[in-house]
Amino acid sequence: MEKKKFRDLDISLLGFGLMRLPRLPGGEPGKMPDVDFDKASMLVEQAIKAGVNYFDTAYVYGGSEAFAGQALSKYPRDSYYLATKIPPGMVKTEADFERIFAEQLARCQTDYFDFYLLHNLTQELKSPEENGGLDIFALLEKKRAEGKIRWIGFSFHGAPKALRKLAVSYEWDFAQIQLNYVDMKATDAKTQYEILAENNIPVVIMEPLRGGALADLGVEANEMLKKARPESSLASWGIRFAASLPSVLTVLSGMNEKEQMYDNIATIAAFEPVTDEEKALLEEVSIVYGKSGVIACTGCRYCAPCPEGVDIARVFSIYNHYLVVKSRIPFTNSYNSLEETEKASSCIQCGQCVDKCPQHLDIPSFMKEIADFANPPA
Repeated sequence: MEKKKFRDLDISLLGFGLMRLPRLPGGEPGKMPDVDFDKASMLVEQAIKAGVNYFDTAYVYGGSEAFAGQALSKYPRDSYYLATKIPPGMVKTEADFERIFAEQLARCQTDYFDFYLLHNLTQELKSPEENGGLDIFALLEKKRAEGKIRWIGFSFHGAPKALRKLAVSYEWDFAQIQLNYVDMKATDAKTQYEILAENNIPVVIMEPLRGGALADLGVEANEMLKKARPESSLASWGIRFAASLPSVLTVLSGMNEKEQMYDNIATIAAFEPVTDEEKALLEEVSIVYGKSGVIACTGCRYCAPCPEGVDIARVFSIYNHYLVVKSRIPFTNSYNSLEETEKASSCIQCGQCVDKCPQHLDIPSFMKEIADFANPPA
């Protein structure tokens, strides 16, 4: 397994993102079902055997921290690095911070976190004077002094202008951004990466496959990549692209099937950085893929639960698949398998999902578009 040096640590270039763990069927409409512990723990075992040692979770990933605690506790604590995140919006007082942090330690069955992030930042943090006297950095440093946090970072879902200010607001140890060969231009991930690199902030990559979308880009784009590397999977292009950037510490993949695990491990175990010719090809592929008009949903489910029960992420996934393959039959079959409350037509345009979306999508407008597409006028 390819490793990257971070301080005195050797971090696996492939990291395991625990947001998209395999789930058992059932659960309340609009809420994530329970983690399939047996299946997910087998994936963790396979990852560790292959040399993966970076595991990423978060306070708001349903069941993820608790799973991490159960699955990783059987391994020596110094054999892996655990990253988790705290949402600043939920921290109004020092008591809030202490309560959430204690809950995270208990869930993860650990005495400390190797990497601890402020979650889903979109702008520069407020000063203590602007924040009712609350100094989040002082709270983090207190935990570091107590030996409960080793390295402090943040995950970011905003614009480069905000990131530029945020990057110099604190002596960050690392940062996490969404980056893949499509979003280099689509969301200006290129500039975000460059800002962090200029400030010597190691980068953790999330969404290298855009929530799995880059594992199937449509016939034309797929053929372009297969022609260039017939022996390689489509997903491997996304992993290799992100892993090739010099300032990248690790590339997180939300693996929920053993085939994904095997493919990603093979890609990093025999790692070949993308060449200049391949970078040019990926730019062409991005243009072709972009013409399909796919919606930039990554399936993170931050928008859930919808008060009306709409399965927003699933609806987007079904519609995006149609936009890529241009076949209405698979769309109709998949869409009609949803419960009525889960369909786009159940959206009442309340807009509660909009502020939660890290991609800043106008979800109600897209729901109306999809509902109209699914039920065209007679």
